[in-house]
Amino acid sequence: MARAIGRKRREDPLERPDFTIITGISGAGRSESAKVLEDLGYFVIDNLPPALIGKMAELAGGPGDGIKHVALVVDVRGGQFFAELEAALKDLGARGIDYRIVFLTADDEAIVRRFEATRRRHPLADRVVDGIKMERAQLESLRAQADLVIDTSNLSPHDLRDRIAGAFSGKPRESRLRITVVSFGYKHGVPLDADIVMDVRFLPNPHWVEELRPLTGVDAPVRDYVMSRDATGEFLGRFEDLLGVLIPGYLAEGKHYLTLAVGCTGGRHRSVVVAEEVAEMLRDRGLQVAVEHRDSHRA
Repeated sequence: MARAIGRKRREDPLERPDFTIITGISGAGRSESAKVLEDLGYFVIDNLPPALIGKMAELAGGPGDGIKHVALVVDVRGGQFFAELEAALKDLGARGIDYRIVFLTADDEAIVRRFEATRRRHPLADRVVDGIKMERAQLESLRAQADLVIDTSNLSPHDLRDRIAGAFSGKPRESRLRITVVSFGYKHGVPLDADIVMDVRFLPNPHWVEELRPLTGVDAPVRDYVMSRDATGEFLGRFEDLLGVLIPGYLAEGKHYLTLAVGCTGGRHRSVVVAEEVAEMLRDRGLQVAVEHRDSHRA
């Protein structure tokens, strides 16, 4: 299944709806994401068998139906999941319909905890850990083809709603890049959904300055401390040059979403400052940017 299938709209006098396929690991937030898109005006169908996507496209593409944006939640419960999904995406392409794939994931501990809280059975196995392993193996190739991957391990339902709303509000067919800049602490793990990771642990650490330790990178004293270092300015200048190569390339390839992660040791000081600076650089280029400080609240 090629990534390019169905991504480019054909010239067509009919206004056809675009399709968003929401998939991923059970318990990672597919249904919550679907609710957000429903609030944004999408026509949402949960647990639709892939074999019926073509039929849905036929119905939604009829004259005067008023449907502009469709979101479909699909999972691997069906035995012919991948064959059916591949055929469905080819069919969308043949109809000249835009589509994107959103993949929700989380680490094993988070998924097990959520299943225990709801007392639900995993759809693929009696033991949750066995079901997770099977599901990851089956979905590995689909994750690689996704336009947007979101790791919900450390996201509350509210955080996930904000992430989805930030990615899909406005014009869903906007071809320009939408970027999420995430600051994080290496001791808490690298974000699983990061496309680009920058390590800023080489910068002087405000943690060792007693009066700065309880603050975070959004506080002016910490920002001034980090930005006053020559190494910070040199690093940001060189990274801005790199963006001048990366951004046009991503746009030319038709990439819609990019997650850029900036890490320091604890995720409270240096990474927060640099993430804010990088976000501002990207906004200056006219790009849509959201910033998330994943670990700034942690001790």
